[in-house]
Amino acid sequence: MSSIDILNASLREKVGTNSAKKVRFSKKIPAIVYGDGKNPEPISLDVKDLRIEVNKSSFLNKIYDLSINNNKTRVIVQGVSQNPVTDQLEHVDFLRVNDKTKVTIEVPVKFINEILSPGIKRGGVLNVVRYTIEVICPVNKIPESFEFNLEGLEIGDSIHISHTKIDEGVEPTIKDRDFTVASILAPSALVSAETSEDKTEEEGEDKDKEKENAEESKSEEVNKK
Repeated sequence: MSSIDILNASLREKVGTNSAKKVRFSKKIPAIVYGDGKNPEPISLDVKDLRIEVNKSSFLNKIYDLSINNNKTRVIVQGVSQNPVTDQLEHVDFLRVNDKTKVTIEVPVKFINEILSPGIKRGGVLNVVRYTIEVICPVNKIPESFEFNLEGLEIGDSIHISHTKIDEGVEPTIKDRDFTVASILAPSALVSAETSEDKTEEEGEDKDKEKENAEESKSEEVNKK
């Protein structure tokens, strides 16, 4: 599990559209904390602090300690709203969690040892099918990433979910097959060249056949005479 960072927050006395606008005007972001059998708490966070975290790839699968009036609440992000035009943060939903809480979450994938792949050395291209893998797991076992080793892989080889280590208690939501995560494809230039060569060979064979047929017809006409 990744390390737990602290986010400072303040309780909001009022809720609603007008209240949220006032919070954003003061350069803070309105948010809500819910779950764990407790009443929802409206809070606000500093926009600069939150933007730093949002820009991290781990933001949506990371546990945080919210420091609300010096009291810590362990949470995980459940949703982030951003303005579709300005990309400004507008609202964040946090879910209270404990060690027994199970969540469904997207875990990023990571590939190592590309330089040790003969297929990639020959010009092959790593074609990533899944950039994240959805899993169900306790919050204290959320993986930072799933790592896949490309060492020894050739053009045409595929990388499946079974090729990575998955800790006990962590289950992919796709359970009925050993699904593909990535594959190593032949470079388009090589494919085009091979296709062109095949086409040239076929055209040459067709011309040879036409020549043979013409010679046979000529020979038959001579024999008739």
